[in-house]
Amino acid sequence: MSFPLLTATAALPALGAIATAAVPAARRTAAKWLALVFSLATLVLAALVVVRFEPGGARYQITESHAWISDFGVRYELGVDGIGVALLALTALLIPFVILAGWHDADPLEDTRPNRRWRPTQGFFALILMVEAMVILSFEATDVFLFYILFEAMLIPMYFLIGGFGDRAHAGGDEAAATQRSYAAVKFLLYNLVGGLIMLAAVIGLYTVAGTFSLSEIAEARANGSLSIATGTERWLFLGFFFAFAVKAPLWPLHTWLPNAMGESTAPVAVLITAVVDKVGTFAMLRFCLQLFPEASKWATPAILVLALISIVYGALLAVGQRDMKRLIAYASISHFGFIIMGIFAMTSQGQSGATLYMVNHGISTAALMLVAGFLITRRGSRLIADYGGVQKVAPVLAGTFLIGGLATLSLPGLSPFVSEFLVLVGTFSRYPVVGIIATIGIVLAALYVLVLYQRTMTGPVKAEVRAMPDLSVRELVVVAPLIALLLFLGVYPKPLTEIVNPAVEHTLSDVQQTDPKPEVEAAP
Repeated sequence: MSFPLLTATAALPALGAIATAAVPAARRTAAKWLALVFSLATLVLAALVVVRFEPGGARYQITESHAWISDFGVRYELGVDGIGVALLALTALLIPFVILAGWHDADPLEDTRPNRRWRPTQGFFALILMVEAMVILSFEATDVFLFYILFEAMLIPMYFLIGGFGDRAHAGGDEAAATQRSYAAVKFLLYNLVGGLIMLAAVIGLYTVAGTFSLSEIAEARANGSLSIATGTERWLFLGFFFAFAVKAPLWPLHTWLPNAMGESTAPVAVLITAVVDKVGTFAMLRFCLQLFPEASKWATPAILVLALISIVYGALLAVGQRDMKRLIAYASISHFGFIIMGIFAMTSQGQSGATLYMVNHGISTAALMLVAGFLITRRGSRLIADYGGVQKVAPVLAGTFLIGGLATLSLPGLSPFVSEFLVLVGTFSRYPVVGIIATIGIVLAALYVLVLYQRTMTGPVKAEVRAMPDLSVRELVVVAPLIALLLFLGVYPKPLTEIVNPAVEHTLSDVQQTDPKPEVEAAP
């Protein structure tokens, strides 16, 4: 029996969560180091998955299959395609940086007033590792019911991370901060639970018509004609799955939980939300919606492209008008997820390859920008953009890394998000030219909100409150420098990602029986 590499990659952070939570209360530093060691060990296993994966091989590789709940046809089935491998690697890569960036975020507060609560350090890092375990396993699951369980279960640790470990830089004092945290956590939970319940009904419906939860068995039966789903039934099932994924993604108008959740979370938890957890939604659109319901996916494409366009423009417009730094990044992410969903449903190889690369590159760029913003907020104690000015004169390294993260967010050529956005736009324009043209408005607005943010916080006269602001520490540089290096490397050499992703995209396009549109103008001989 071969080593269960995929199971180990998810089980290791889960074991790390248990071990970290069990560290005695007085050993907070030991708990931090233990969590970091487990996250790095998980990264090593994720690297082994990448090395063992053969881009030109079978669609799902390193597979595992075991009986689980036999009476209901549920199996413990795992397997990764190129898209799953890329997102698994992204998750394993980001978690060590999240842990390092949040090194002091759950320390006991120095203020000893009675209304100040103890912040359990061990619980904070254990919850992060538990989220990592569930997200990784969701990228590996090829049993629909197993995926559903993970899709819902990851809400529990995220709820406690948002509600129990909120941002300390709150303008309204302790009681107002606690109220806002609770509101954000409950809103996050309710939105995603409603989406999950609708998905559960669709999962049950799928089992009723297919007789199995196995993704590979259902897809094979649909391909060879042995399983036929009535048009109306397929559309209802598609909508049940898509609704849940659109909430998680998040897609307009189901997006409103995200600015609250990111605004009230610590910066590392905000990265966990938008760079890791939300990717499960867009990943599932590719793996489940298109593969299980190809005809319904094509039927719904026009409406989904309209919603994606609204997300792109609406998210960017609201980002322009934000006064809160973290909410600005949240609305920018809504705009970026609009690009990802647009690329997925453009139904072209460039669009879907670009969408997958966008998931990875958005994770890296948003992590870089949000974590640097978190370092900045920790120093000043405020999330309001107007409370800053002249930072680049007193903390030039912090300002420089903030600028690079911002330029990556607006997809500057030479940084990795540019490749993703370019492919999405090219792939969309080749089939839906009007949609591609309107989507470019998001690029213009991105340049506006990023450059105005930098100008207001980093340039101009030095405000009295930032005069003594220290530059990045060694720990903070260790967090930011590798992310910036990746943005630069993948910006000029995206081939390592495209080689893994492109074969999986070809499989997905074959599922929906789509080919790339032929150029209207023939190339010269």
